[in-house]
Amino acid sequence: MNDVTEIRRPGHEDLGGPAQPLLSVRGLVKHFPLKRDPLSRRQGGNAVRAVDGVDFDVKKGETLGVVGESGCGKSTTARLVMQLIGQDRGELVFDGVAVGSRALALREFRRQTQMVFQDSYSSLNPRMTIEDSIAFGPRVHGSPAREAIAAARGLLGRVGLDAQRFAGRYPHELSGGQRQRVNIARALALNPRLVILDEAVSALDKSVEAQVLNLLLDLKDDFGLTYMFISHDLNVVRYISDRVMVMYLGQVVELGPVDQVFDAPRHPYTQALLRSMPSMEPGVRTESAPLSGDPPNPIDPPAGCRFHTRCAQARAACAREAPAMTQRDGHAVRCLIHQPESGYAASGALS
Repeated sequence: MNDVTEIRRPGHEDLGGPAQPLLSVRGLVKHFPLKRDPLSRRQGGNAVRAVDGVDFDVKKGETLGVVGESGCGKSTTARLVMQLIGQDRGELVFDGVAVGSRALALREFRRQTQMVFQDSYSSLNPRMTIEDSIAFGPRVHGSPAREAIAAARGLLGRVGLDAQRFAGRYPHELSGGQRQRVNIARALALNPRLVILDEAVSALDKSVEAQVLNLLLDLKDDFGLTYMFISHDLNVVRYISDRVMVMYLGQVVELGPVDQVFDAPRHPYTQALLRSMPSMEPGVRTESAPLSGDPPNPIDPPAGCRFHTRCAQARAACAREAPAMTQRDGHAVRCLIHQPESGYAASGALS
């Protein structure tokens, strides 16, 4: 562990105290403009509304799970948080300081926030050895080459790879699980406080996935990390997360403690997602589809509640009124059913 601490730099201390969220996201918006085609008959907007007004906090020391169908905006949100792409609107506040301000420039923010991607092979430079890949970040940020290499070897051991065997190898010589361990070691090389894991275990077989998940939990305790964990696998999210954020069509529709969301989901979309989970009981069979139809077009989302076109509990008010996030006991939901005086109860069911 001594090699690991050699590359740690000042400025990563807790600035706002334990009650201050590590990351606060407010009004995050990202629309991807489309090319104009004068011959197109397409109606609607001129941009894909990938992320459309997202608000959430990531508390210090927690794991926030992020779930939702493909195309709901999970990965775009992660890239916006990492500032790999710029937002159209919205604010990121890291430990009480606005990201990109004079007090927290992007270079310093990126020292404290790292990301592990789904594709373990394309994430690594095929022309660099494993130890060089891990040491690259610290060297860019000013660490001497010898110290960075020594720390990289220490991190290899910490993620379960023998430095004597693996330090001089290239990515194509490693298995998928080994490469993902290298990516995790590389993410830890700058001693970050927040690590974003975007489908980091989805490409691994189940035995390797379990090993990597247990490794992530151990590293979280040892390094004092905070995780933002994105996955399609709801069982994995429940195992590793403290809170869960459910996204649908670019918006957050439910956010709360993992046990509350999984045991007593409040949003109809979350309820449908949980019903889609395969059961381990031989006698339990899914006899009807939890959801019908495809998600609406993100270029021209429906008015009112964006889920009402697929919701079995939808009423006429759902097509007119856009629900706000309402919170009770730390469990927030975007649904008119739970919104006082919304007009839902007095409205007739949609045909």
